[in-house]
Amino acid sequence: MTRIDDTFARLKQEGRKGFVAYLMAGDPDVETSLAVMKGMPAAGVDVIELGLPFTDPMADGPTIQLAGQRALEGGQTLDRTLEMVRAFRAGNDTTPIVMMGYYNPIYSRGVDRFLAEAKAAGIDGLIIVDLPPEEDPELCLPAQAAGLNFIRLATPTTDDARLPVVLQNTSGFVYYVSITGITGSATAQATDVGPEVARIKAATDLPVVVGFGINTPEAAQTIAGTADGCVVGSAIVKLIGEGRPVDEILERVAALAAGAHAA
Repeated sequence: MTRIDDTFARLKQEGRKGFVAYLMAGDPDVETSLAVMKGMPAAGVDVIELGLPFTDPMADGPTIQLAGQRALEGGQTLDRTLEMVRAFRAGNDTTPIVMMGYYNPIYSRGVDRFLAEAKAAGIDGLIIVDLPPEEDPELCLPAQAAGLNFIRLATPTTDDARLPVVLQNTSGFVYYVSITGITGSATAQATDVGPEVARIKAATDLPVVVGFGINTPEAAQTIAGTADGCVVGSAIVKLIGEGRPVDEILERVAALAAGAHAA
């Protein structure tokens, strides 16, 4: 049982929906992103999704792409990202952290070394968007053997033939991408999301969390109501990119979390 498993079990027992918040590690600098990260649990965040900046993202829209660029220009690295996690864990040993990113930095580090370092730092799960199920022996299976959840994305184009393949080695939760396209490019619609979440839940006992296209407390409430929770990323990253004070960012996070928890 990881912190992710424990958190969703607790939420289910309490009859509440989960709220997952994304931020880019090192955006615009380590101090700011760590301050936001440290404040997220008190603002109502159940799971923190921590972006690992990469030069060539595939799934990210302009807002998160720019965040990655700012972080890289500020000198953010995989080592510094793991150090952020260790600093967070010094004061919080309960909130799950999911690292979201791309395989290249992990491959460059070496899978075994990366997994050992990530586990020791306090990472609970991975979302690696450019590794399909056909590549599970590359990272997914070693990650699970190391005690990390490997969280897979399902999308509107994941049909009934493909869904069992996607779910086969997924753990922690299933991340349902509510739109076709990149982050921040459209608005999630509950009428579209609801039937798809039901289809996924009929095929797995894992929690299903919906992300992409959720940017208001009202949307968080509506979309979380169709699933086991929701993810908000671009709406938070946008505030960081605008240079808003950390307190103001966390107030917005709290409003989004309250929306999800009201579902």
